[in-house]
Amino acid sequence: MTVRVRFAPSPTGMFHVGGARSALQNWIYAKQHGGVFVLRIEDTDAARNRPEWTEGILAALDWIGIERGGYEGPHFQSANAAEHRAAAQKLHDAGRAYYCDCKREDVQARTGSQYQGYDGFCRDRGLGPGEGRALRFRTPDSGQTVVVDLIRGEPTFDNKLIEDFVIARGDGSAVFLLANVVDDMIMGITHVIRAEEHLPNTPKQQLLWDALGVQPPIWAHVPVVVNEKRQKLSKRRDKVALEAYRAEGYLADAMRNYLMLLGWAPSGDREIVPWSVIENEFRLDEVNPSPAFFDEKKLRAFNGEYIRALTVEQFIAACQPWLIGTPPPPASDPEAGVSTEGAATDSPIALPPWRPEEFDPAAFAAVAELAQTRIAVLSEIVPNVDFLFLESPVVDGAAWAKAMKEGAGDLLDAAIAAFEAQPEWAAEPLKSTLEQVGAERGLKLGKAQAPIRVAVTGRTVGLPLFESLEVLGRERTLARLRAARVKLG
Repeated sequence: MTVRVRFAPSPTGMFHVGGARSALQNWIYAKQHGGVFVLRIEDTDAARNRPEWTEGILAALDWIGIERGGYEGPHFQSANAAEHRAAAQKLHDAGRAYYCDCKREDVQARTGSQYQGYDGFCRDRGLGPGEGRALRFRTPDSGQTVVVDLIRGEPTFDNKLIEDFVIARGDGSAVFLLANVVDDMIMGITHVIRAEEHLPNTPKQQLLWDALGVQPPIWAHVPVVVNEKRQKLSKRRDKVALEAYRAEGYLADAMRNYLMLLGWAPSGDREIVPWSVIENEFRLDEVNPSPAFFDEKKLRAFNGEYIRALTVEQFIAACQPWLIGTPPPPASDPEAGVSTEGAATDSPIALPPWRPEEFDPAAFAAVAELAQTRIAVLSEIVPNVDFLFLESPVVDGAAWAKAMKEGAGDLLDAAIAAFEAQPEWAAEPLKSTLEQVGAERGLKLGKAQAPIRVAVTGRTVGLPLFESLEVLGRERTLARLRAARVKLG
């Protein structure tokens, strides 16, 4: 048997991080078993589908390493509409499905409960197809449906507790439960690896497989992904779009490493590992079935580690979209297990606050190594280096109020005079000069440099001050110090 897995997203919105995790697990399982990864776009919800969402799915998969050309598809569920209808007709002809014209309020009136499922009222009415009549599957009245699950063992469901569920609408179109099963049959899917939220649907789908005379696949329901309150991640409440993380400056390697840890861990006391280790060690039967916490703080720390693992040249390339608004050139370091290729391409990245002609690649290269150790996501490069490329710094009001207290004017006057007389404009001489200016006023260097930093960079924190002054240059540094002194009055 050739292993065939599928990833079947709907093109109705941004790409969910939980979906990305499932895609990676399917991808790895197929590779480990010499199988095939099938991409199926479930596009039958015409009212919500948009072509750009389909392209977004393809681009997101590219970004996490599931690249076009390396898998089968994409196939589109809508292309199988005739097969869906044929399966529904087959079930009806075999007496395994019947037409029903009951409305929800009718069921509620008969059962006296808004929570009770369908009561089987139309089972033996012999209704034919027609407007307002859905086709329901006749579930067995007894027995059990056993689901063989690589992660959860053998969940067992009493058939009598499964209501007669709808498989086709009044217009004859199949609903998700049937369409999904028929598509998997057509594509020869052997293993269905998907999120735990689909587990309640599984006994219904397995009954459909059995009724259509085809052996059901092997199932694997990976744990649901939850937020810090242990609530299922929701696009209405939580930051779940893969595109948003990409645009913020998360590296693809960091993201997919972290996603694979949601419910599983590599051997040893380690989490940040090369992708080759994950591909070799991942086992579906080792996935923890408990809910997996998507910890954005931990992901951020992961990303910082991956950024620091880049060479300086890779880091400079990876920062380009935030510096000049264009994608970085492909770059990789196989030995470090790090890739910057596609770090942010096609993402909605804001343009930098400086004009293109103001950006100085040489100046950025001079501070890149300093910046690399101080940022956790690539978008943070902008506030760290904007002072180099703007005509005047963007001054943070709180930082100004904190630094420009009594005595700041005198300090600025002295620093300006000392810097004007400084023969060598380099970090160490500038530091020594300001240390002396501060000491003459009873100030340690940390206190003495605060007004200088705010005057020059606009902030109280950032890159090392004296290296920044060296790159900014004598004239621009002195001009900003003089402007700050005038502002102080």
